[in-house]
Amino acid sequence: MRPLVETRIIKVDPLNVDEDALRLCASVIRRGGLVAFPTETVYGLGADAYNPRAVRRIFEAKQRPADNPLIVHIASFDQLYEVAAEIPKRIEGFLRRVWPGPLTVILRRSDRVPDVVTAGLDTVAVRMPAHPVAQKLIEFSGVPIAAPSANLSGRPSPTTAQHVIEDLWGRVDVIIDAGETIFGVESTIIDVLTDPPVLLRPGPYPVEKLRELLGKDIVVPGFARGLGEAEKALSPGVKYRHYAPRTPLILVELEGYGDPKRVADAVRMVVEAEGRGRRVAILASEETAPLYRGLGVRVVVLGPRRDMYRVARNLFKALRELDTMGVDLAVAEGFEERGLGLAVMNRLRKASTRILRL
Repeated sequence: MRPLVETRIIKVDPLNVDEDALRLCASVIRRGGLVAFPTETVYGLGADAYNPRAVRRIFEAKQRPADNPLIVHIASFDQLYEVAAEIPKRIEGFLRRVWPGPLTVILRRSDRVPDVVTAGLDTVAVRMPAHPVAQKLIEFSGVPIAAPSANLSGRPSPTTAQHVIEDLWGRVDVIIDAGETIFGVESTIIDVLTDPPVLLRPGPYPVEKLRELLGKDIVVPGFARGLGEAEKALSPGVKYRHYAPRTPLILVELEGYGDPKRVADAVRMVVEAEGRGRRVAILASEETAPLYRGLGVRVVVLGPRRDMYRVARNLFKALRELDTMGVDLAVAEGFEERGLGLAVMNRLRKASTRILRL
C-alpha cells in the first residue's frame, strides 16, 4: 500500500449545500484524488472515472480485488451517453422515470471508460444518484465518478462519515461529511441487456416495483438472494464475501416470520446451543426484542418488521456496532424476502459466517 495521505474532512449540509466547498472537493477529483462522498444509499469512494491511475487508487485504498467492477456515477443523461456505447430506447425511457435514484443498470460501455473501471468487461454499471451532495460533486467535477462503497473491502458499507473515517482515514484525500444516508443499503442493480432483465443485487428499488415499471419479469438468481456467488462479477456485490463484521455472525432462517414468539424461540435455541460461556448479541426486530429479556445477551434492535426501510437503514450501522460491543458471537433473525426484505436478507447472508435454516 502507498504511504498514508493527509485526509481532510469537509462538512456539508445536504439541505443547504455549500457549493464552494464542493467545488474544492471537485478539484481534488479532477487532480486524480480520492473523495469519499454521501449518496442516498451509502457513502461512496470516488475518483475520476476517465483517469485509470486515480481509479487504481480506489482498489488500493479499499484493498479491493481487481476483478470486482465499479459503478460509474453520473449527474446527467449527457454523461450517460458518454459512458454507454448504446442505450436501447425502451431502457432510456425507463431510466428517465427512475433516475435520479438508487438504481444501477448494466449497459454496453463506451471506449471512454477504462478497463480498470469495468474489470475488463465490455459492460459498465451506471447510476445517477439522487443525493444533492453527490449530484453537485459530479456536476462540478465535470466527469463521471467511479465509486464503490467507502469501506475496506469485505466490511459493512458506511452509512455515516464516521464509518468512512474508521476504515479509510489516511487512505483518501477528502471525506465529505453530510450526515447519515437515507436508505442504508447499496443501490439495486439490474442487467437490462438481457431479456428478461436479471437482478444482480437487490436494494432500495424493490423488484416488484421494477417489474411494474419495465412491464416484464425480472429474473432473481440465487446469488442475488445472497445464496452463493456469481461466476463472473458483472457488477459489485455479486462475488466475494461482503458486509461482514469481525464478530462471528449466525443467521437464523425460518420458513415464515409472522409469529414473533416462534422467531424468538428459534433464536433462543441457537443462543443456548452456541453461546455457552460466550458473550452474545442478537440482531432483533422490534417485535421480538422484548422476548429476549432474561437471556443474558445484548440486543440490537434493527426496527419493526412492518417497516423494512428502517431495518435496512439500521443494518450496516448495527453490524459495525457488534464490533464495539465486546461480544464473542452474534445471532441475527431472518426477514421475509419481500420488498426491501430481499436486500436485507442478501446483506445478512453475505455477512454471516454460518446460516441455520430451522
